[in-house]
Amino acid sequence: MDAGAIASLMQHPINSALLVLDEEGQVLAANPAAQALALPEAAARYAPLLQDLRLALAGNQQQAVACSLPGLERRLDGWLRAVRAPEGGVLAYTLSIPDPDGASRWQVALDSAGHGLWDWDIAANRIFRSESWLSMLGYTVEDAPDDSMETAFALVHPDDVERARANMRSHLAGHTGAYVCEHRVRHADGGWRWVRDSGRVVAWSADGRPLRMVGTYTAIEEQKQLEDRLRRQQALLEEIQRLAGMASWSWDPLTDSGWWPRDLYRLLGQPVRTRDSARAWLRRLPRTATSALRRAWRRMRRDGLPVHFELELRDGHGQPLHLQAWSQPQLDADGHIVRVLGQVQNVTERRRADALLRWRTELLERVSTLGHIGGCEIEPDTRRVQWTDECCRLHGLPPGPLALDDALALYTRESRETFEAALVRLAAGGPPEQLELCFYRQNGQRIRVQVLVELDSRDGLAPRFVALFRDVSRELETSERIELLSHYDLLTGLPNRFLLRVQAEEAIAAAQDGAGDGAPEQGLALLLVDLDGFKSINDSFGHAAGDAMLKAAAGRMHHTLQGGDLFGRLGGDEFMVVLRRPVEIAEAEDAARRLIAALSEPLAFGSEHLKVGASVGIARLGPDGQAFDDLLRAAHAALQVARERGRNAWQVHNEEIQRHARRRLEIEHALRGALEREEFTLVYQPQVSIGDGHPPGIEALLRWHWPGGSCHPGEFIPIAEQCGEIVRLGEWVIAEACRQAVAWHAAGLNFGRIAVNVSGVQLRDPGFAERVVALCQRAGWPPARLELELTESALILDSDNLRHCFQVFEKHGVQLAVDDFGTGFSNLHYLNRFPVQRLKIDRSFVTDMLRDANAGEVTQAIVHIGHALGMRVVAEGVETQEEQAQLKAWGCDEIQGYVYTRPLPPRELAQWLRQYHEAGLAEGWSGTLPLRAQAR
Repeated sequence: MDAGAIASLMQHPINSALLVLDEEGQVLAANPAAQALALPEAAARYAPLLQDLRLALAGNQQQAVACSLPGLERRLDGWLRAVRAPEGGVLAYTLSIPDPDGASRWQVALDSAGHGLWDWDIAANRIFRSESWLSMLGYTVEDAPDDSMETAFALVHPDDVERARANMRSHLAGHTGAYVCEHRVRHADGGWRWVRDSGRVVAWSADGRPLRMVGTYTAIEEQKQLEDRLRRQQALLEEIQRLAGMASWSWDPLTDSGWWPRDLYRLLGQPVRTRDSARAWLRRLPRTATSALRRAWRRMRRDGLPVHFELELRDGHGQPLHLQAWSQPQLDADGHIVRVLGQVQNVTERRRADALLRWRTELLERVSTLGHIGGCEIEPDTRRVQWTDECCRLHGLPPGPLALDDALALYTRESRETFEAALVRLAAGGPPEQLELCFYRQNGQRIRVQVLVELDSRDGLAPRFVALFRDVSRELETSERIELLSHYDLLTGLPNRFLLRVQAEEAIAAAQDGAGDGAPEQGLALLLVDLDGFKSINDSFGHAAGDAMLKAAAGRMHHTLQGGDLFGRLGGDEFMVVLRRPVEIAEAEDAARRLIAALSEPLAFGSEHLKVGASVGIARLGPDGQAFDDLLRAAHAALQVARERGRNAWQVHNEEIQRHARRRLEIEHALRGALEREEFTLVYQPQVSIGDGHPPGIEALLRWHWPGGSCHPGEFIPIAEQCGEIVRLGEWVIAEACRQAVAWHAAGLNFGRIAVNVSGVQLRDPGFAERVVALCQRAGWPPARLELELTESALILDSDNLRHCFQVFEKHGVQLAVDDFGTGFSNLHYLNRFPVQRLKIDRSFVTDMLRDANAGEVTQAIVHIGHALGMRVVAEGVETQEEQAQLKAWGCDEIQGYVYTRPLPPRELAQWLRQYHEAGLAEGWSGTLPLRAQAR
């Protein structure tokens, strides 16, 4: 092997640790990675093993054999290859250790594009290939080859395919532990690439048949090129030396005599001498050059390997002179150096040019780095590319040689086509173009670039394309983020309220234009969808569960609705759908039915299965309005009715709903300010004890004297709760009732407690309990003689605030009663948990108890439950003596209803209390009033 060829080989930057051995197994050269692993010493220690492998390579014409050598810290697994002359003889051997730094982990193997993964389902004859496999051969997922093994072998070079098949058959038959084959495979561009194809069966059937095989492709094109370069460089070396103007020399270290050509003296600016020794040269050279020569000699004598070094001298005119030298030792049988062959070349001009180029390149790199601009030059004919480091960094690729097609493989298909089309237009004489392209780095990150490309055809230089790349990902992402925040819901990705309005108004305008052109009368429909029970999921499982439910709802709506329908999230758990095709009412109802069914499916969240329902309100263009706001308002009204009718239902908007919504809106508007206008009064109804001599309690009932007409509490109280007026209104009722109770007490009227109805909204209001106690104290009424009547629905929603209220009430003696017991949840657990003193039987049971056995049994059961829990039981809505007698027989404690009196104004109730007191004293009160004190 020629010294220059070996030196050239060692200068190539490859990742493998590489040794070059002569025919006898002596180490000729080692690259830095091999030296770091102490591979030359390992090869010397285990020379007999390598000798057997070399003989095997030389004898059977194999390309490579696997070998393993003990290393400093781990076993070194690699390949021994023969470098053959064109006629077949062995010139040398190479020993390579792939990936010596241990970087061959899975992720690195895939991302480095040096390895590709394949997985063969043998039974189904299907091959699954990794993206790095596709990228290695220039394919994308769209244009990937067929997934059968026959297709895989069809990609193998015709000269290699039989060898690959034989190796595969041998492994599948169990003759070899693994399948390994080096062969050429067709690239997507039509060329051939050398790969090392290896794999192993990883799954067998019960009868021993192979079922699955996993393997990798490893690119070895670079190593094959190096081996080919070794063969070719030997033949070209003499011509290269002549053209390069290199001078050769030789030296005998035993006699210190050498042959020094005239060119060498000329290069060094020395007079020619007929006889010259190495020592004479050392005396004439500067100290730095002498030190470099001595170091080179010591390395060569120690390692027995060629050395390459540089000398910095001065020529005859005192100008800097840079020489590059190579030395090749010739060894005897004992490994002693008997002769040194060398070459020297004047590289002064090249150094100057390199320094100038390096300075200019560094300056350009600094400018491009500061501006985050990468550049490249493309040769039109060969498509060879020169990339700047910043351009490589931008593409996420290592600096170094890079083909245009390899870089374009990162780009999307549309971007590649755009770039190629621009090159064609520029080659035809077109002006410079600015493009916006998109590509994906090997780690999956999307990058968008602005590219300025032009054809540079200045005089004296070959035409070439020049492209400048600027990363605009952040700018575009910021713009898209602003667009997203403005028009889309970030959680579900659906259009938000603003964009929905725009899209719906466009659809309404299109529908109205179509109707004007003689289209059918059926117009679009607007559906308002609300998730039933969503709040309880948020409260019970947290907002993460609620977010998962909203995302699932968006996905289910997408699969349920047709492609032309609009839908988005209005906010919270409300969604809006616009059926913008002409639809009849039956089609809108069918869409609502399908939406309810899809949204009611359970959702797995961790170990839980979450379930919500859905209510849908439907409005139609035309009957329900001609504008978006009209349709939305109508759909809201229909949705409210669907909720009130049991949820998991839909409701089409109609005139009745419209009237109901209009009245509700009128009531809501009238409630605001009604307290200040003194439109509210209280009436009172006694709660009379049966047979135990307790003074009667009095319940305060709210009445609204609305100028717009009569309005029952059952109608305006729920609206007051929803609009928030109930808090102020409820506190006014407590204050007024306490004030009236103090006035009755001052008038000498005998009664027990004053009872006031309280809404669940008031209980949830922070500080409510403290304000109740303060209102009693301000009026001068003992809190212990105030009773608050609560609904079961208010008690069932246990919370910290509710428990705090009851602690305050218990501390000050405020009594509690459960109103309308039996009509709500009837969960007895809360009766034990909270300090409740009374149960009030709902009037619906009392009305039916004498003619309906079931109602009677329920009424009697409530009495027994109350007594079992230590509570008094009050029956409301009692109208006849027969009802009172039956309740007394069942043990009911108190009666409230028209059997005694209707609800009375304060003055009339005072009169009733006097009559009650007089009748009780006159007859030795036994719990029955001798006459009905007031007409109904």
